[in-house]
Amino acid sequence: MRKEITITAELRASRGKNEARRLRVRGLSPAVLYGVGGEAIAISVDPKQVTKILHTGSGHNTIFDVAVRDGETSPVMFVDWQLDPVTGNLLHADLKRIDLTRRLRVSVPVRTFGDARGVKIDGGLLETVGRAIEIECLPDEIPEHFDIDVSDVGMGQAKRASDVLLTGSMKLLSPADSVIAHVVALRAEEEVKPAEAEAAVVEGAVPAEPEVIKKGKKEEEGGEAEVKEKDKDKEKGKKK
Repeated sequence: MRKEITITAELRASRGKNEARRLRVRGLSPAVLYGVGGEAIAISVDPKQVTKILHTGSGHNTIFDVAVRDGETSPVMFVDWQLDPVTGNLLHADLKRIDLTRRLRVSVPVRTFGDARGVKIDGGLLETVGRAIEIECLPDEIPEHFDIDVSDVGMGQAKRASDVLLTGSMKLLSPADSVIAHVVALRAEEEVKPAEAEAAVVEGAVPAEPEVIKKGKKEEEGGEAEVKEKDKDKEKGKKK
């Protein structure tokens, strides 16, 4: 999206880590400007101005002007940028000159709204699968985002990239059947299987006596019988 924003830049005579450190001490950040209409040049920019643009609704898709001191003024877009992971300050940016008469390929966020029928009536779950689509359009027609209504999405149904409303010079580049959001069933709790229930009953029963013990008892009973027979024989011998 084109915005009436102009930031001032300065040419850099040298490059490298030492130069970058010196720029940051002065409150500036290194950047590179290249693309149609001119050669690649090293510049320095105000990191606060650049970060502010990145935080707008159109973010990195914002088209703005860069006015190089004692040099050119060009409409540009972000190609790449690096932020400090701790402070969030801009460390470096790559800016590309834009020809406002030529179509661009950009990735645009997609937002969903509405209460899906499959959630309200069937108790399903709305899952967001894709959060952006790629389109081709003229620079002045790049939208901040697309909105898609999911109110009519039932159980097992989906909204796809082809359902996004495109206007003007916009052309869809993402696969038409790419899923943006769909409604799926909630997973029911698994029932206990009959075999598992039977195992639980057996588990709770009184354990059978080990075979070793049974065998020991039989041997013990057999030994007692043999002793009794010997005693009887002794008694008979005495009587004789």
